[in-house]
Amino acid sequence: MIYPNDFEIKLNFDQIREHLKSYCLCPLGIAFVAKMRYTSDFDLLDKLLHQTKEFKQILDRQLLFPSQNYLDPTTHLQQLKIIGICLEPSVFFDLKVSLNTIRKCLTFFEDTEEFPYLKKLAEQVNLDPKILRKINEIIDDHGQLKDDASEELRLIRKNILEEESNIRKELDRILKALIRDKFSPEDSAITIRNGRMVVPVIAESKRKVKGFIHGESGTGQTVFIEPTQILEINNEIQDLKNREKREIIRILTELTAFMSFYQEDLIKAYQFLGLIDFIRSKAKLAIHLDGNLPLIKKETTINLQNARHPLLQLSLAKANKKIIPLNLKLNPQKRILLISGPNAGGKSICLKTLGILQYMLQCGLLPSCDEHSTMCLFNDIFLDIGDEQSIENDLSTYSSHLKNMKSFLQFASKNSLILIDEFGGGTEPQFGAAIAESILEKINEKKVFGVITTHFANLKSFADTTEGLLNGAMSFNIELLEPLFELKIGTPGSSFALELAKKIGLPEEIIHKSKEKLGTKPIVLEELIKKLENEKTKFYNKNQNTIHLERKFQEKLNQYDKLVTELETNKNKYLQEAKAKAKLLLIDVNKKIEQTIREIKESGAEKSKTKILRDEIKSLEKYLDAPINIPQKSETILNIDEEEFNPNEPLKIGDWVKLKDNGTIGKLLNIKNKDAEIAIGDLNSKVRIERLVKAQRKEYREQLIDENKNQNKTKINLNEKLANFSPHVDYRGMRGEDVLVQLIQLMDNALLFGINQLRIVHGKGDGILRRLIREKISNYNNVKTMYDEHADRGGAGVTIVEFK
Repeated sequence: MIYPNDFEIKLNFDQIREHLKSYCLCPLGIAFVAKMRYTSDFDLLDKLLHQTKEFKQILDRQLLFPSQNYLDPTTHLQQLKIIGICLEPSVFFDLKVSLNTIRKCLTFFEDTEEFPYLKKLAEQVNLDPKILRKINEIIDDHGQLKDDASEELRLIRKNILEEESNIRKELDRILKALIRDKFSPEDSAITIRNGRMVVPVIAESKRKVKGFIHGESGTGQTVFIEPTQILEINNEIQDLKNREKREIIRILTELTAFMSFYQEDLIKAYQFLGLIDFIRSKAKLAIHLDGNLPLIKKETTINLQNARHPLLQLSLAKANKKIIPLNLKLNPQKRILLISGPNAGGKSICLKTLGILQYMLQCGLLPSCDEHSTMCLFNDIFLDIGDEQSIENDLSTYSSHLKNMKSFLQFASKNSLILIDEFGGGTEPQFGAAIAESILEKINEKKVFGVITTHFANLKSFADTTEGLLNGAMSFNIELLEPLFELKIGTPGSSFALELAKKIGLPEEIIHKSKEKLGTKPIVLEELIKKLENEKTKFYNKNQNTIHLERKFQEKLNQYDKLVTELETNKNKYLQEAKAKAKLLLIDVNKKIEQTIREIKESGAEKSKTKILRDEIKSLEKYLDAPINIPQKSETILNIDEEEFNPNEPLKIGDWVKLKDNGTIGKLLNIKNKDAEIAIGDLNSKVRIERLVKAQRKEYREQLIDENKNQNKTKINLNEKLANFSPHVDYRGMRGEDVLVQLIQLMDNALLFGINQLRIVHGKGDGILRRLIREKISNYNNVKTMYDEHADRGGAGVTIVEFK
């Protein structure tokens, strides 16, 4: 139930219909706009809304969907069953182009797996290809019958052309003679009058030319005569044209009869075209309003996010202004929102926004709110807004409001939405407020949902203490005494009547007397509301500032975490590099110690020689963290790695061990049953204990030396490099930065090996690679010259470099 009968006019939904009509392409779509109705059928609305959403996606993505030749020939289609009817060629032409549009629409949905709701709609259309094929055989692209529409028509038109050609030749001869005899003006030409070919003759000479006069010029100086010589030919042409007309009627009658067999399918096809036009107009409206499909629940709940009044949004957009969106939430615990605040603060707009968006949704339109919003369906919407004064029915404004309230109390239920503007107004405030509170109490008992605007303090207090009701207020800038048009839910609003009176400039004496007449209680309540509103605003601003600071803190925290991660990454990288360098340095130190021991042995442990060698080892201390302990006695030095070693002794933790199968040496860390844990370099590994044998420390050292040799096989082998060097290189297809790296290595090697000439292939292209190569080579002082290769061998695509 929608109450009252002029609901759409009061809520300005009639303007929404007008916008939809303006987006339609044909009367068929406009007819669907007019038939659009409010419904609470969940499944039907789900289908309608998804159809609109899918078409909005088609428009947003600018897909090639037909948008021309949306025509309405349904009036003529209704006549197809009349026996002997013959439709005009223009009608068939309209059918031709519009049926082609329908066919393209159907093909669009057949060729895609997207848009399931629209695809299902298209599947209901049965358009036999023979219909369009038959029309195309008869009607051309200009809306005329084709010459080959029938064999008889082809012969008739051929004869007409031949006769017209003959008559034109004869008339040309006659006209030349008339001009020569000064009977016709010199610039005369053959023309047609009453469907017959005639020649212009000077009025004074008309009796000198035999023939039939078909008329005269506007000035009367020229008459148009059909000469007697061509009278018979013209009659023959006229007879042929009459035969042509009869043949055309016969063909069109047959075509009309053929079309009558498909009348029902054609009517359904054009209903589909009109429906597509209607859905398209709804999608275009949604695009202009930024309308979206919210989550629709079967449970009664409303959570509008960034909701905008559609007409206000369009109006402000024309003025390049932005609308302030509305956030509104109602649920079974808080069902009725009581909005208070100053006049012109936006209370009525909030009420109308909810009303028109709910009505749009239940008419199958996408409401102007975020897609994250939640809405439900109501069986009834009751509206009480504006001046309902009626002279005819002898109703005052307040009487009319009471009449509306009576209907609300009689018909409203838990599936109803009520919208009441200026609740309790229009009569003496004391009685109006009391009646309004009583009505509100009864309405609340019915578990209805709704939005009510008011100025009455008793209603604010009632809403604050009654389950199911909640207060709301339109924000107001207390300092500037200007509305902010923002809805704040949770606290009532002040009307700011005295403050506005003061701002407007009423005498202070009147304002002071007004306060005295009010007494202290209303003023104290207003002051408390204003204070609460002020505190709430300050809290909101502080909260926003806190959110901003928290956001900045989170950004700094993220930056800190990123830096810590980078430091950890770099730390591990530097540690690995340091360990690698230390390992190499340790190998060098071990080599030096071994060499020292060998030289001491060879020199017979002479004191002077031993001192020199000890000083050399000490000089390595600056590269290590700890000093090198050198044995003081030559006897100890001689036995440095020759301590007692018994390979048959049981293994114990700390021993050096060797894997039997591959000879890898490590240190024994732990023994558990038949398993052992060993350290091989930086790697810990568990092996079966029977795979291990005891090893000497010097074996481990020798293994490290061998590993170092394998890792440092980077010494330059000049002979091998020279053997592999080629003075001919090809850099085509490579990136510039990669070419420069290889070019530097090529130039260095060429200079190292004394090469006289290089041949560099870089290709022509746009010349970028050639320029990079030549600019780099020009920096070498040893280059004598560089030039393009011979045209037969590559020309500008090859650079020859010669060295001094």
